[in-house]
Amino acid sequence: MCAVSAIDHRPETPATDVAVTESVRELFLGDLTDLPHEKRAEALARRFLLSYAGHTRAAYTRDLADWFGWCAALEIDPLSANRAMVDGYARHLETRRSPATIARRLSAIAGFYRYGVAEGVLSASPAEHIKRPKTSNDSQTLGMDRGEARAFLAAARDHSSRAAALVTLLLHDGLRISEALGADVTDLSHSRGHRILTITRKGGARRDVVLNPATSQALDAYLDARTDGPVFVTSTGNRWHRSEAFRLIRRLGASAGIEHGDKLSPHSLRHTFVTLAREAGVPLEDVQDAAGHADPRTTRRYDRGRHNLDRHPAYALGAFLAE
Repeated sequence: MCAVSAIDHRPETPATDVAVTESVRELFLGDLTDLPHEKRAEALARRFLLSYAGHTRAAYTRDLADWFGWCAALEIDPLSANRAMVDGYARHLETRRSPATIARRLSAIAGFYRYGVAEGVLSASPAEHIKRPKTSNDSQTLGMDRGEARAFLAAARDHSSRAAALVTLLLHDGLRISEALGADVTDLSHSRGHRILTITRKGGARRDVVLNPATSQALDAYLDARTDGPVFVTSTGNRWHRSEAFRLIRRLGASAGIEHGDKLSPHSLRHTFVTLAREAGVPLEDVQDAAGHADPRTTRRYDRGRHNLDRHPAYALGAFLAE
């Protein structure tokens, strides 16, 4: 049986070493039909995953590994799977994973088989008409209201300058934790009178985010005139790891006395950014751009205040018609 293993460890650029070069040529140019049948699924998966980067690629790698493991347990080659197998796998997941995770996993599987059809390895996809579970229109990630966000910021300031800088950046700019921790000091600059930080978005795109005075001051206090290296570092000068930041957020939630503080994550601050920005009157399209969402529906899922009756358009329309 094949397995999706070490996909991200294969070299992605040619090298002078002959063995490495042949490995790369096989990945990019080899005819999959020339491979032994038991190796074709893994080789196809490697090529399919080249279309993705960052966290999406990592998630799809895990998803395909789980699917291949399911196939292996049934002693069936993934390229010989039928729709009934995919349906059975989906039922298997229902007792173990959330609807959102199942939907993403089935999306990865469907994409893999669609790619196989396009490459001529398969004549049809067993996942083409698979029904995916409906997911809630509201994100399940916990956020904070205005008062809780203020208390959380205060707890961060009391903790350390590093905590204050990270929390202020995440809350005021809605960055993903990977975007914040992946930034270097040299990514800080000025543009047309604005202090900016250039970050790497999902997919590798480089984008400028504006730092308001509070965020700029918090970063300057933390950096203390440091001019190189990662923005956020450990005591030994290495780049701060997201797992450490995750634990910090939980500790700060407890210190701030937030009811669900033990369930907060760095992503909770991103949700809070969207909700509070909308409450502050920022147009949806501007919040979407700031959050780096390709689809406005994603931004709306993050906005926990969108069901607030105070924001119902009936009030604005009534005032408009009464003028």
